[in-house]
Amino acid sequence: MQEDTHFKGWAKPGPVPPGLSAGLTVAADESLDAISGHFRLFQLRDGHRFSSDDILTAWYGTTWCPTARTALDLGSGIGTVGMIVAWRLPGVRLVTVEAQSASVALARKSARFNGVEDRYEIREGDFRDAGVLRADEQFDLITGSPPYFPPGSGVESEHPQKLACRFELRGTIADYCVTAAKHLALGGFFACVFPYEPVQLARVEAGARDAGLVIVRRRPVVFGEGDAPLIGLFGMMRATDLPEWFRGQTWVEPELIIRTRDGKIHPEYAAAKLAIGFPP
Repeated sequence: MQEDTHFKGWAKPGPVPPGLSAGLTVAADESLDAISGHFRLFQLRDGHRFSSDDILTAWYGTTWCPTARTALDLGSGIGTVGMIVAWRLPGVRLVTVEAQSASVALARKSARFNGVEDRYEIREGDFRDAGVLRADEQFDLITGSPPYFPPGSGVESEHPQKLACRFELRGTIADYCVTAAKHLALGGFFACVFPYEPVQLARVEAGARDAGLVIVRRRPVVFGEGDAPLIGLFGMMRATDLPEWFRGQTWVEPELIIRTRDGKIHPEYAAAKLAIGFPP
């Protein structure tokens, strides 16, 4: 595949995948968009599109669990988080679980385009259902970008892909925590994103506690410098994997600012983007 080596002065890092030479085509209702380095992602033009929430989840998880050999992405959608994890951790073996067949089909095309099919297993199903994940399966790193809102609590899109990504049709943050706790390997790390306002923050804390997880670190994310944080990144471990004295504390990191007051990308966020193969 012919691939440009630079984009607006930024040298694209990482391997060059087989791309469209793998026998793939971009359907009329699809787009093929840059993700990490030379990797690309198939998306529906009018469906759910990857967001900064997905990017940040993958960055946070791989930053704080850089030695993962196995990884699981829950509610993986079109595969954004999983694909960034695959790019950033080239030795990792991934399993992703997604219930919507349209999203699964796109994710499988992306895996083939990026040449990761031999270490990237995409399962179609609800991760809460028996048999989707075997009881004995354990992962060093688990990621999740769960929907944020109960059904009926906001304006609901008519597009099923968008609806399920925003509203809790198949699991709450508590369900993500329970599943992560069951499938973390010894010393494993669960990274997720969720709204940061007090009521939603309390839901994350309760979900972790009830599942036997400890939020060992969290980071509020501010989209405009000076604004209140809208979302937070959370890193959790099983309480039984930690010393007893450590289980009651959480390191709250400084705010991650996306844009400065003058509207420019914040230098730290630009550096984080570079770390996961994005232009700054």
